[in-house]
Amino acid sequence: MSDYIYMLESRLTPEQNQAVAAVQTAAVEAGLNVFLTGGAMRDVLGGYPIRDLDFAVEGNAMKVAKGVCSAARARQATVDELRKSVELEFPTGVTAQIAMTRQEKTSRAGAKPQISQATIQEDLRGRDFTCNAIALSLNKASRGLLLDPLNGLADIERRELRAAGPYGFYDDPSRLLRAVRFCVRFGFAVEERTQLQMANAREAGVESLIPPRALGDELVRISVEDSPGEVIQALADAGMLPLFSPSLAGAKLNSAGLGRFEKLVRALPGAANWRAARMGPFFYALTEKFTPKEKLALIRGVALTKGEVDIWQKLEPRARKLETALRSPRIRKPSHVYRLVSEAPPDEIIYLLYHSAVKPVRERLRNYFQKYLPAVEEITPEEWAALEGAPGTPKNNKAREAFLTNRLDRRPPKAPAPEGAPEAEPEEQPAPRRGR
Repeated sequence: MSDYIYMLESRLTPEQNQAVAAVQTAAVEAGLNVFLTGGAMRDVLGGYPIRDLDFAVEGNAMKVAKGVCSAARARQATVDELRKSVELEFPTGVTAQIAMTRQEKTSRAGAKPQISQATIQEDLRGRDFTCNAIALSLNKASRGLLLDPLNGLADIERRELRAAGPYGFYDDPSRLLRAVRFCVRFGFAVEERTQLQMANAREAGVESLIPPRALGDELVRISVEDSPGEVIQALADAGMLPLFSPSLAGAKLNSAGLGRFEKLVRALPGAANWRAARMGPFFYALTEKFTPKEKLALIRGVALTKGEVDIWQKLEPRARKLETALRSPRIRKPSHVYRLVSEAPPDEIIYLLYHSAVKPVRERLRNYFQKYLPAVEEITPEEWAALEGAPGTPKNNKAREAFLTNRLDRRPPKAPAPEGAPEAEPEEQPAPRRGR
């Protein structure tokens, strides 16, 4: 086993390793070469959290994607017919992109590219930044071979962002926005020649040629960052934030709210479903000072889809139902709170943590993450295995429910508090029963 394969398998979660294996198998059955590329390899080599898997196929990527969907029950989330790429969602929550190795040529800045099939080496040389122009072979004859034609590994080690080619910002002006986001996420500095290329492109006004949908895609990507407020502020400092909406310039920029949003999402789970759930609450925080007319202008200006708009604008009425349930006097015990919150959509929880002014709601949500969820995660596999009935049977499910209720609702032994320490917040207990 090569060092890079060992590194890859060590850094991926079990679910991500299963997805890699499924794509490898589908590529073998299709008789095509497949490589792990782009952001996935950047994150593996740089030691960053691996959010998504990116695969490049020399040939019919759609065929490989269909094979993965059939064998691993993955779902096609989006399909880009122009670039021959597919976004997949696995039942485990893992997300992946499978794309044809390609070359893109444009007649002018911001124009629709002409796509042609290419080798993996040609594909890598045509990417945005050198840190994304690295691939790992997953093919039997060369498994574990690292392809790094632009020396991107050295740039990752230097924490430097370097453009893969001299005209990249003219071919795709949205890379100007991506450069800002990457610098914030990774703490990279822009390489000197790349700085000059960006300055020349901006002097030529290419950012005005960024298509509305590319702006919308970038806002959605910012929403799942761990530092969305910092990215927005960096774009404001660079003078590019008004590209999304003129209303984001000046007093309408909700810097304080975005800072508060950023702080709370960093304390929440980083799983794929929780990260994706940030989008609606992020747009709420971003546009909190907007008028309805300004919100509509933003939607049109960045070409948000109806689905994206619904996730954002229908969030508040959905979350209001959860807020009502959480403040109900019937929710008295920790087990009540745990079951209600664990079954709630994550975006509603994030919204209430950001927006709710109801003290019991905020306290119960904090207790869920700080007390009840950790208590459940501390239950060992041996404890679960000791319960009655075979896993998945009604008898075992009933035993699990009773065990979970007991674990959450029991009173912990009271340890003597150090002198001068503040009193701990008491666990929620049932209210005394009144006589009829």
